[in-house]
Amino acid sequence: MKTLVRAVALAVAASLLSAASAMAANTVVITDTFTNASSQHATAVEPDTFAFGSTLVVTSQVGRFFDGGASSTAFATSTNGGASFTSGVLPGLAPTSSDRFNRTTDPVVAFDAKHNVWMISSLGLTDPGPLAAAVVVNRSTNGGLAWSGPVTVANAGPGQDFDKNWVACDNTSTSPHYGNCYHTWDNFGDGDRILMSTSSDGGLTWSAPIMTAKRVYGLGGQPVVQPDGDVIVPAANAFAKAIIAFRSTDGGASWGDEVIVAHVRDHTVPGDLRNDALPSAEVGSDGRVYTVWSDCRFSKGCKTNSLVISSTADGVNWSNVRRVPINDGSEQFIPGIGVRPGTTGQLGLTYYFYADPSCGGNKTDPCELSVGYVQSNDGGANWSNPQTLAGPFPVTWTADTSQGRMVGDYISTSWIGTRAFGAFSVASQPTGTVFNQRIFVPSGGVSASSFPNPTIQEKAFADNGARNANLHSVVHRARKEH
Repeated sequence: MKTLVRAVALAVAASLLSAASAMAANTVVITDTFTNASSQHATAVEPDTFAFGSTLVVTSQVGRFFDGGASSTAFATSTNGGASFTSGVLPGLAPTSSDRFNRTTDPVVAFDAKHNVWMISSLGLTDPGPLAAAVVVNRSTNGGLAWSGPVTVANAGPGQDFDKNWVACDNTSTSPHYGNCYHTWDNFGDGDRILMSTSSDGGLTWSAPIMTAKRVYGLGGQPVVQPDGDVIVPAANAFAKAIIAFRSTDGGASWGDEVIVAHVRDHTVPGDLRNDALPSAEVGSDGRVYTVWSDCRFSKGCKTNSLVISSTADGVNWSNVRRVPINDGSEQFIPGIGVRPGTTGQLGLTYYFYADPSCGGNKTDPCELSVGYVQSNDGGANWSNPQTLAGPFPVTWTADTSQGRMVGDYISTSWIGTRAFGAFSVASQPTGTVFNQRIFVPSGGVSASSFPNPTIQEKAFADNGARNANLHSVVHRARKEH
């Protein structure tokens, strides 16, 4: 049986080689233009996206510091379905001397349809430390082309250090909480205690931060809003050993206790790459919430990470963890999932991967990053062949941090019409000590047309995952710097 499974696996991998090697054409949307000597240039990392109608907004860090944060938060906006972009840096954020902060980090973007406001959330960092002194949003009322100065969501008090902010808005006109926007972040100064805040006026003002019912700890939460107005927040627990979720059914006035989506089993990715098993989450038009993360439960001995998925209709009862069947022999991590608007589960999934999971063993075998894309048209039951969007490029060409080389702790995928737009950080060869790392999106978006039938290999992966479900435990490093 093992021989047959291995033969099938090799045959499938060979059949996917041409598809996985077909590179997409990409468009540069964000470039680091700063020259301050305190951070690394030219580096752009950790992009997020959001699309509404024909408008797509991308944001990222620019000018990455070794010990945390970046020179500023950048944006790129397309109002014509991704055909062209206007880019710049958000006002009122570092590094000019008149700004309140010395650095920024963790940029994410959302849209409030009721108030016609785009907002980009960032953490404002101050030196020494650096410490995350505040969660802020910059607002745009003209379609993401011009932005206000930062509006404070929450200030960190003595002993507090905020991390991993995210924001999402209720854009269903029939929802009882239409127009509410929900912010989450964690307070590292309090053991990664999760905090939540709500705005009902387009991000101009925000409620005082509150904890969940049982004062849950965690990080990397991503709120998603169901059509009936309930908000579900998948996150990692404080040690990244489990994916958890909690919810609000009263418009953010209160937040319930956590449930365990799944215990995480992952291994350290080679190549000195900064990476953790943080979830990526999105919601379909029927309210089903999907979350994806990297996990090694389907690999014998937990030696290779795959992307796995779980979903829920109510935020409490989650489906069994399934492997996303990317059968090309690669190791996958840092996923960003998007659901096509108006569909119950047409999923686009952008991710990074190593074609050679055994890389990094010696200087002649360096690890090289690539960016991939897969798609499901039926809520994750079946998946397309993988497409390679960018790469490979050496990990050593990317920004250096105290926790490893960096493309981002997260990425994301958004849809415009029938095309998916993931944003990703890709590095070209540095010139001396000057990097050449920029944010790209697929030119014109991307879609999938080839959907193979499930094979015996998938059953083998599923059986192996079930056998190993309780065999692996992971000891993680302390939380990464901002």
